Amino acid sequence: MSDFGSFTRLVGAGWVLARNDALIPRELEPLLPARARVLGKLARLFAGRQARIGRPGERMARALEHLGPVAIKLGQVMSTRADIFGRDFAEDLGRLRDRLPPFPTEEARAEVERSLGRPLDSLYSSFEPPVAAASLAQAHPARLLDGRKVAVKVLRPGVERRVFRDIGALALAARFAGRLGPEARRLEPQALAATVARSLQLELDLRFEAAGASELSEVMARDGYMHAPEVVWPGVGKRVLTLTWAEGLPLSDPAALEQPGLNRKVLADSLIRAFLAQALDHGVFHADLHEGNLFVAAPTRLTAVDFGIIGRLGKRERRYLAEILYGFLERNYQQVARSHFEAGYVPAHHSVESFAQALRAVGEPIFGHTAREVSMGAVLAQLFEITALFDMRLRPELVLLQKTMMVTEGVARRLDPEHDIWKAADPVVRRYILRELAPAARLRQLVDDGLKVLEEMARRAEAPAAAAVREIEREEERLASRFTWFAVGVGLALLAFVIFELVR
Repeated sequence: MSDFGSFTRLVGAGWVLARNDALIPRELEPLLPARARVLGKLARLFAGRQARIGRPGERMARALEHLGPVAIKLGQVMSTRADIFGRDFAEDLGRLRDRLPPFPTEEARAEVERSLGRPLDSLYSSFEPPVAAASLAQAHPARLLDGRKVAVKVLRPGVERRVFRDIGALALAARFAGRLGPEARRLEPQALAATVARSLQLELDLRFEAAGASELSEVMARDGYMHAPEVVWPGVGKRVLTLTWAEGLPLSDPAALEQPGLNRKVLADSLIRAFLAQALDHGVFHADLHEGNLFVAAPTRLTAVDFGIIGRLGKRERRYLAEILYGFLERNYQQVARSHFEAGYVPAHHSVESFAQALRAVGEPIFGHTAREVSMGAVLAQLFEITALFDMRLRPELVLLQKTMMVTEGVARRLDPEHDIWKAADPVVRRYILRELAPAARLRQLVDDGLKVLEEMARRAEAPAAAAVREIEREEERLASRFTWFAVGVGLALLAFVIFELVR
């Protein structure tokens, strides 16, 4: 898309944001430099009635929902950065729900056939009107030929064209934002725009979501705390995804918690343990566990759907997370502080003791209290303040982890108002600690590290000999090549001599 086209779409988006007082919200004005305050006052000249309704994050979410898939994805990414935008603002953006009118079922049927390259009735015995429609896709109930009920997700016609057009406008906006000053550059607008673009490109190929669903289904099956629908691979294409139907009702449905025989306490514990088991034991986790993506069925079945956002943790980050959670569980703030320093998340010029003191200020007030009495959001907000105080630079995967933990704890609290996240986390964290960080595990790791060192030393020692062998082999190849050409030359000469004798 041309810069002019991107600019015109950017102007339209600015108009929508200004009408909602979401471009430069009035609540943020005291915190902004003078130039930004002037711009905010000018923008509010065009504000509509909706600009007076809701908090800044709510107004922003409303405007982004109106602007479509790219803007919605931008809001979802921003909602993971509570460390930058603040907890309340991030939570409000995290509630984005892009509900749109569905496109006709006949168009969906035609799209399924095009994407799968086969007639609809060769896979499905029935294909019903959509039950949910979002900005990128909509979901249809259907039945396979073997009678199983499935959900068929179909991308909207032409959605790719609109997404790529809006990505151009977003990239242009990021370039403009980067020129507003140091504070704007601190938010890394161009990196944020690139993240949104990459995420949407993956979501526009439903084969990637199918792979994520399959991977997490295998991971969840090992613990049993949470379930995932089965991927129906013959029904998967670039623009179509078929999954078995999730049992129960989505937690976004008020009737979900009124189901007879539902054990809400066990469900809340299972939710926390499922998330931590995925992150700690397997290094991969469902990173969008809001109410709309969680189905519950009596008595304790918990099923996750929508695998568009998946988080991953390396071995080092998993150990870091486990040591921090275990330190809080044991109220060993000195150990938690040392873990931060050993991982390199706190610069060495700071004091371990001072950092441990700051962590104690976070941990002590929450012990012995239920979720009704303790706001995990407030705890995380205080942790974010500590990160700024101690010059910590949070890695992107840890920010996504913290965002998911905050959302998950909020859902668990809704399931069970008396829920204690620390008690729920205890068995999973201790299991990891005993397996990976106990003395026997450390000895095993020490042996593995020693073997790796010996292998590296042997490889380096063998390198000169291997190089000499390769040189000898190359020389032999050169000699063989010369001999071959010599033999060919002799053969040609003999052939010429025979021909000459025959024709003479």
